[in-house]
Amino acid sequence: MNSAQLRERIEQLIRAENLIEPGGEVLCLVSGGADSTCLWHALQALNYRVSALHVNHHQRGEESEQDASFCRDALGAEVVEAGEPGMSEAELRELRYSFGAGRLRATGHTASDQVETIIYRLVSSGSTRGIKLRREDGVVRPLLGLWRDETRAYCLAEGLGYREDSSNPDTVRGVIRSDVLPALRRLHPAAEENILACARERPRLPRGLEGALLELLGSHEGSKSVDLSPALKAVREYDRLFIEQAPLPLEGRVRFGPWILESVMEGLQVRCFKPGDRLAGRKKKIQDVFVDAKIPRSQRSSWPLVAKGEEIVAVPGIVAAPGFENAVKATREDER
Repeated sequence: MNSAQLRERIEQLIRAENLIEPGGEVLCLVSGGADSTCLWHALQALNYRVSALHVNHHQRGEESEQDASFCRDALGAEVVEAGEPGMSEAELRELRYSFGAGRLRATGHTASDQVETIIYRLVSSGSTRGIKLRREDGVVRPLLGLWRDETRAYCLAEGLGYREDSSNPDTVRGVIRSDVLPALRRLHPAAEENILACARERPRLPRGLEGALLELLGSHEGSKSVDLSPALKAVREYDRLFIEQAPLPLEGRVRFGPWILESVMEGLQVRCFKPGDRLAGRKKKIQDVFVDAKIPRSQRSSWPLVAKGEEIVAVPGIVAAPGFENAVKATREDER
């Protein structure tokens, strides 16, 4: 074990994801185990201003008291007492994260925890969502690039003591660790690395939306469209694929992108531009209206058009058809 190289890997992840400011303050949430002990020591060695907090849940009798004493004496941790017998893992986790709010906090979650989380979420909910590098409440996970064996080796190399949690085998993670992962390794020696790759993949579209787009792309028809939502549809015209906003009833006041449109006239709708659109009562194409008004090409496909039936009666901010001059009040948010 080369401790300096391991710390460099931690620092690379911190810098790449901007988890902690250089030399910044960070509160380590410590249990006394090898992972959080490695986190506490490595961040200090990397010149961060580190403090520690341990939450004693009193779930394991004398062992809990010994964990608290170790964190206080060896890691200089503040110890808080919270929790009641019989609380679930989820309840205890939520309770732990309630302490130190408002400060930048770090936990010792590793790549091994990531794999176990993915397996559990896959079988319990069909999701491959992993542990976040940064939670919405600001908690960061600088050790997600390390495996659990590496944090133990680090503690051994640095002469750091740590605690073992005797209750781990009875938890969900314990079952995955002792039963599921060994079976997966027998199927393939790189099982854990391959599972971890799931967390590195870019988020996928919702299944329904993904299926609709695959249907559209797989069609051999010259043009085809599929509804993505009540307000959106995807359209393929030969080699072009685009998203089109479905017509919205213009009843009272509606939002259309950055536009706020208002009308008291009945039977009006708002939609996006389509090739061939013309202004009602005139021969002029909407395309030419945009050109004359010097509307950038990039804005034309999303510019609102007000229609009555199939006829375009107004291009907000530019022109209206005869008889519809005062039918629509239009305001852009960036002009307010």
